[in-house]
Amino acid sequence: MSDIADRPSRNLRLPSPGLAISVLIVGFWIVCAIFGSRITPYDPLAVSVIERLKPPSPEHWFGTDRLGRDVLSRVMAGSRSVVQIALSATAIAITIGTFFGLLTGYFRGFVSDLIMRIFEAILAVPVVLLAMIAIVAVGPSSVTVLLVIGLVFVPVVARTVRAAVLSERNCYYIHAALMRAENTPYILFREILPNILGTIVVEATVRLGYAIFVAATLSFLGMGVQPPTPDWGLSIYESYGLISAGFWWPVAFPALAIASLVVSINIIAEKTLVNGR
Repeated sequence: MSDIADRPSRNLRLPSPGLAISVLIVGFWIVCAIFGSRITPYDPLAVSVIERLKPPSPEHWFGTDRLGRDVLSRVMAGSRSVVQIALSATAIAITIGTFFGLLTGYFRGFVSDLIMRIFEAILAVPVVLLAMIAIVAVGPSSVTVLLVIGLVFVPVVARTVRAAVLSERNCYYIHAALMRAENTPYILFREILPNILGTIVVEATVRLGYAIFVAATLSFLGMGVQPPTPDWGLSIYESYGLISAGFWWPVAFPALAIASLVVSINIIAEKTLVNGR
C-alpha cells in the first residue's frame, strides 16, 4: 500500500529552476508590454536636460539617456513594440507557412516542387537583408516591420512543416482516411495537422526568438520603430556612440532585455520539448 501511495509523488516532476526563472522573465516582459507607461517609474517620453546621462542610482536604477529620460522606464515601455511585432510576425509566419507546408508535403508534383524551389531561393538571402529591402520599398512603420518579418519567415516554416508532412503522409491513418473517401481538407486539417502540432509549436518558439532579434536589428538600423517611441533596438541605436565616452548604461540595459527575453523563450521551448518526450 505504501508503494502505491508513493507513486504519484515519485512521478511528480517539479519545474527546474531555469524553467521557472524563464517563465517569470517572459511573464514580466509581457506584463510590461500590456501595461506600458502605466507601470513605469517615470514617463518614458519625459525629457530633462538636467538629468541627462546620469549613471545608475537609487533614483534612476538604470540611469538616464542622452535626453535625460529614465532608462528603466524606456526599457519597460519598449517591450511593447518588441513583443507586439514578434508575436504578430510569428503568427503570420506560422499560419501561412503551415498552409504551404501542408499543401506541398501532401501533394507531389511540379507545382509543389516549384513552390519549394522559390522558397529555397528566398532562404538563400539573409533575413535581415530581405527585410531591409522590403521596408525601403514600402517605408518604415510597425505594421510594415511585422508584416515583412512574418512573410520572410514563411519559407523556413513551410520547409519544416513540409518535412513533417512527408513523414506522416504514408502512415496507416492516412490510408484509412482515403479508404473512407474523406476529402482533402479533412485529411490535411483533421488528420495530418493534429499529428504535427508538436513540430509547429517548436518552430513557433524558434521563430519568435528570431523575430525579436530581427525586429531589434531593424530598429537599430533605423528601419523599425521610429523615435521617440520606446523600443529596445532604437534605444541601442540612439546611444551606442556614447559607449566610448564611458556612458554604457543606455545601451547595456536594452541589450540585456533583448537577451533575457530571447534566452528565456528558448529555455522554455527546450524544457517543454524535453518534458513532452
